[in-house]
Amino acid sequence: MNVALTVLLIAAMIGAKLEPVVVFMAGVVAALAINYPDPGMQRERIDAHARAALMMAAILFAAGAFTGIMKESGMLAAMARAATAVLSPAAARHLPVVLGMLSMPLSLLFDPDSFYFGVLPVLAETAKSFGIPPVQVAQASLLGQMTTGFPVSPLTPATFLLVGLAQVELREHQKFAFPYLWAASLLMTLAALVVGVLPI
Repeated sequence: MNVALTVLLIAAMIGAKLEPVVVFMAGVVAALAINYPDPGMQRERIDAHARAALMMAAILFAAGAFTGIMKESGMLAAMARAATAVLSPAAARHLPVVLGMLSMPLSLLFDPDSFYFGVLPVLAETAKSFGIPPVQVAQASLLGQMTTGFPVSPLTPATFLLVGLAQVELREHQKFAFPYLWAASLLMTLAALVVGVLPI
């Protein structure tokens, strides 16, 4: 039965030219129903093999909903207007560079999800109101948040795995690594300025 289902799914993708994502989803549902008729057994199989993937998918769906609510409700625009009222045009044009310099220390305050789904949209909308492309704000944030910031962030589970495997205290790890990681982040920001990725 499983071999026949596999052949049928491949034929559907090749012969009927259906989207692989749709075929795969239909195939998973059919395979679970055939091999594990009991819903409890299906849940056990999914948990055994796809818990992390489902958790990530749930986070992305929630983040998309959160960002959509912020945008469509007008909250994002209102927060951007409040930030615009504080910044002068002369200071605002340096927003990507300042974010590039500070994104690494900001990883100590924000975990990646809250930064990218909560803080970054407001900063990007603020930059857009001053005529700065939002992509430059996103590029600047990557120079510290997900490159050099997460190895010392107390809000990232991987940091605790790292210090646990190394058998060192988190504070000792941060004290030692923070200056080097921030220096690397600043060096990347300088390189982005030199090659013209970020405006001066």
